Amino acid sequence: MPGAAEPQGTTALGATAYLAAEGFEAELALELGPDASNEGRLFFAPGPARPAAWAANIWFDPVRIPIASIGEGANALRAIQRSWALFATGHHGRAKLIQDRLPHVSAKPLVFPNRPPAAPLGSWTLQDANTIIAAARCSSPFPNGEMQFVEDRAGPPSRAYLKLWEALTRLGRYPKPGESCIDLGASPGGWTWVIQSLGAQVTAVDKAPLDPAVATLPNVATLAQSAFALTPDAVGPVDWLFSDIICYPERLLRLVTTWVESGRARNLVCTIKFQGETDFAAQSAFAAIPGAQLFHLHQNKHELTFARLLE
Repeated sequence: MPGAAEPQGTTALGATAYLAAEGFEAELALELGPDASNEGRLFFAPGPARPAAWAANIWFDPVRIPIASIGEGANALRAIQRSWALFATGHHGRAKLIQDRLPHVSAKPLVFPNRPPAAPLGSWTLQDANTIIAAARCSSPFPNGEMQFVEDRAGPPSRAYLKLWEALTRLGRYPKPGESCIDLGASPGGWTWVIQSLGAQVTAVDKAPLDPAVATLPNVATLAQSAFALTPDAVGPVDWLFSDIICYPERLLRLVTTWVESGRARNLVCTIKFQGETDFAAQSAFAAIPGAQLFHLHQNKHELTFARLLE
């Protein structure tokens, strides 16, 4: 039912909207099932939100708002709340004119490790020239789920560091000074660079060497060994296990399962890299691990990020 602040004529869709990560509409369609419909990247499925790892943003409790003009559309959105991000699926010119009449939403890149914006950010689109679909509450505080950062172009040896920045920001948890971490398949050292920058102790495990500028940083130790040959008992307990290894998902699943069952890693953050077609069986197996979180980062390619955090 429409809330007190909603414009006259507003009706609930009785569905949840899911914005697919760009280029992964087919993956999201399979996740949501046959009762979902879509207009480009924007999917609608009846009922409350479902697990949707391939969604860049989830729109909770969307409503349909009939409008007769651009001004009426802007007024209708402002009557619900202040801040809105447009996802344009059609009628681009008309939609932009409505968005231009709304309060400006700052999309300045985030400085890591600052927290993401706390203010509510709604999402909306024009279904047709006279119909707005809008959700005041979404899963991401960033426009269309696209988290951007002020990049460091001098320190890290590769752009992979952006994935870990985004994952930790999304999780709202960071390795702390004094905590012990292990970075499996660390070379050339982008993730190790992030971990040590937070003050944590990190052991970088890889047969290949780290970038010398990373290997000599404070709090970094190296272990020239295959990540898959390393056993939890050989390492001992760690506060965080990280992995951005290039390998088939099934192999990473075996590695993650070994560490989870050992109880030697309190928190895990790993990249699942799909090679060829998406391995949905492996995706489901990762999702079934107790406490698992599975999501697609804006910085991910044909990948998902797996996380399991303990309090």
